Amino acid sequence: MVQNFHLPPTGFGPGSQPSSDDGVELEYMPLPSGMRTYSPRLPDLGDRTRAAAALALMTRIADAADRVAVGGAAESFDLTALDPANLALIAETMGQGEVSLKMRGKPAVAAQESVFAGVWVLTGVGVNRIEVAPIPTLARARAFNPDRPAIGVLAGRKAGVVNAPAIFAELIDKSLVFADGAEPHVVNLTLLPHTEEDLGWLDEAMGQGSVTILSRGYGNCRITATAQANVWRVQFYNSMDTLILDTFEVTGV
Repeated sequence: MVQNFHLPPTGFGPGSQPSSDDGVELEYMPLPSGMRTYSPRLPDLGDRTRAAAALALMTRIADAADRVAVGGAAESFDLTALDPANLALIAETMGQGEVSLKMRGKPAVAAQESVFAGVWVLTGVGVNRIEVAPIPTLARARAFNPDRPAIGVLAGRKAGVVNAPAIFAELIDKSLVFADGAEPHVVNLTLLPHTEEDLGWLDEAMGQGSVTILSRGYGNCRITATAQANVWRVQFYNSMDTLILDTFEVTGV
């Protein structure tokens, strides 16, 4: 004897259901059918003769990128002599990448990564240039200049400060022996027991340097130089701007 569950199901599929009395057919939302991908955009040059200065400069920048990519020294290109039309073409071509920097000092300078890796646009009072480098040289020079001095163990030790002095001692030890090219030393606060008072004490003890970096993506990564040489505070946030990883890293940049 054949049981019901052996038979093919009925009452499913097109034509199996009665049409609605008003004649309206059920419509389904379209399914995703594509994926966003990067595609280069070529600026509309118009009159190429008027863009000659920008085109010549971008050729020099491309040549510099080849040299820097194989270990060459950073190269800088002044934009102040360009007219507004050529400046606009440079800006449109460079676009904006995911990384930006603020460098405090005199003058204060902002750096924006272009859509080309290692090509930065630097602006400030009297500053308008493009630099080809892994990181702007000014960021290396100013990073640990104290905007707020590191006072170390002179930081006020309030009730609730438990593990911060031990973390501070580890960071100072690694900072003093750090050499360029060495592997970064990471202290992961997210995985270590600590109190809010510990974090406040560390912030006061380490001070703040003169460079802040923001890397945007699915979330943000905020990187702040401390006033202690070679020590950075690195904080990862998710798309809801919730802190999901908090570290100190001892490294050059």
